[in-house]
Amino acid sequence: MTLSELEAKIEAILFTMGETVGLDKIALATEQDEETCRRVIRNMMDKYIDSDRGIQIIELDGAYQMCTKPEMYETLIRVAHVPKKHILTDVLLETLSIIAYKQPVTKIEIEHIRGVKSDHAVNKLVEYNLVCEAGRLDAPGRPVLFATTEEFLRNFGIESLDDLPVINPDKIEDFKTEAEHEVQMELDI
Repeated sequence: MTLSELEAKIEAILFTMGETVGLDKIALATEQDEETCRRVIRNMMDKYIDSDRGIQIIELDGAYQMCTKPEMYETLIRVAHVPKKHILTDVLLETLSIIAYKQPVTKIEIEHIRGVKSDHAVNKLVEYNLVCEAGRLDAPGRPVLFATTEEFLRNFGIESLDDLPVINPDKIEDFKTEAEHEVQMELDI
């Protein structure tokens, strides 16, 4: 099989599936070893980035997906007429951050950190497919555990959770002090 034939097969797999496909499945379908497929896909990713194309291949947690480039959004909504752009408010971003860094996490843990009820925020994040149920905690009431999804990785342009920014421990202490100050101010009102 020539390189161009292998690229065509990989391209067809990624285009047809429309979601992430694991390297093992691509290798199996193309009858190639995983390392060969990985090299070819990386080369294809570079080609798509370097050319004036409307599509790209992205990697999410070791799996690959073909999708449109973000700069094509405006063009696509002219065809679709209904943009599906979700607005992430400060509350949603705060809740999403907690889930991303503490996952898997229960609503009670989220509410303990935020200091307020988080039902609406968590439900919205599930609706936006940025968060999903990741099982249940083995505790009384068996509360639902929440974690981020591939859509979260895709939307924030990161390959895996390892790419999340590391929070400086000094900043964490500053945040705690600031939060305690805000709580005290609310109690004084």
